[in-house]
Amino acid sequence: MSNIGKTKEKAEIIVDEDLCKACHICIDICPKKVLAPSPKLNAKGLHVPVPVNIDACIKCKLCEYYCPDFAIAVK
Repeated sequence: MSNIGKTKEKAEIIVDEDLCKACHICIDICPKKVLAPSPKLNAKGLHVPVPVNIDACIKCKLCEYYCPDFAIAVK
């Protein structure tokens, strides 16, 4: 039986800014709208995703699974 989405623990979302190319697939795929583009630019001049609604995260890991650059992790 899977525990995805059934935990009460607060999620942690880690975005590796060195790997992220700011395609925003993770933002678009999130069913709970947890991620949004950062208002600040990273070292590459990109608006990488940041968690803005972490309490809504159900740890479905769709953002992690769909990231083409393996730049995001959900714990």
